Amino acid sequence: MNVKNILFWSIKIIVLAILYIPIWMLGSMAVANNLPDTPSEPGLVDEVVGMIFLSIINTILIVSLIVFSRWSGWRLALLLALAYYGSFTFITQVETWYFLTDITVLPELLPGLFIMGLSVPFLFIPIAMLLFGKWKTNRNNNDNRNMVMPGGQLMFKFGIIAVLYLVIYWCAGYFIAWQNPELRTFYGSPGDIVPFWEHTFTSFRNSPDLFILQLFRGLFFAVIATPVIRGSNVKPWLTALLVGMLLAVPHLVHILPNPIIPFASVRLSHMIETGTSTFLFGLIIVWLLHRRHYGVKDLLGWVDT
Repeated sequence: MNVKNILFWSIKIIVLAILYIPIWMLGSMAVANNLPDTPSEPGLVDEVVGMIFLSIINTILIVSLIVFSRWSGWRLALLLALAYYGSFTFITQVETWYFLTDITVLPELLPGLFIMGLSVPFLFIPIAMLLFGKWKTNRNNNDNRNMVMPGGQLMFKFGIIAVLYLVIYWCAGYFIAWQNPELRTFYGSPGDIVPFWEHTFTSFRNSPDLFILQLFRGLFFAVIATPVIRGSNVKPWLTALLVGMLLAVPHLVHILPNPIIPFASVRLSHMIETGTSTFLFGLIIVWLLHRRHYGVKDLLGWVDT
């Protein structure tokens, strides 16, 4: 890529990053009148700086997902919008519904939390596609072997993914987030931390629905990743980075003040917990799903295919 092309791409990314902020704020109007009155502690950075940072990193992520896809037109616009909405809004607000309904989220706020995430995937992504020429029909005749495997193997891998997510989610939740006493107090468990296995068995006995919910979230994460993996036109390791970022970047929003989670240390703990665990999980999803495997040795890279 020559200097002229680099400059041209940089200008388009800057334009999109500037445009991202008002489109993002347009979506936030869905919750503006129903946010809790609880004052929020300051974010990790200045709010303006944080919004600029998030606009840049989200723009780069979206542009990368667009230009590294073999697809174009309506198929790319719709599938990428659904994947982005699923990761940034649906799958995260399901957790908000489960954990915060009785703490800071009133019933009238909950629908707005799901609506606010519509503006970026269904308005910003099509604009980004237009700037990068991905609305043009792309007759890519290359044989696409991404995710081509027997149905039984695919279903088995989805099951493994669901279980792995539950394990990663639970371990990250306990060994990262739950170590913060202010976070435990916020969720109604003040005092000294309970040992891991005691905490696990007690939680399973009292809230088995939480574990079932996380199994389904693991499956849904795999569904979110599917259009990115299937449509990828780059090497698996780069696809894995894209999926990892798609799952992890939504949690960077915790750098901003938020009356739904008003305590800065709680937001920080959640950001570290969810950002690292979902990024790792995204890498695992692509490792398992990007192609057919002919056994455990092949999956681990011990034999040539």
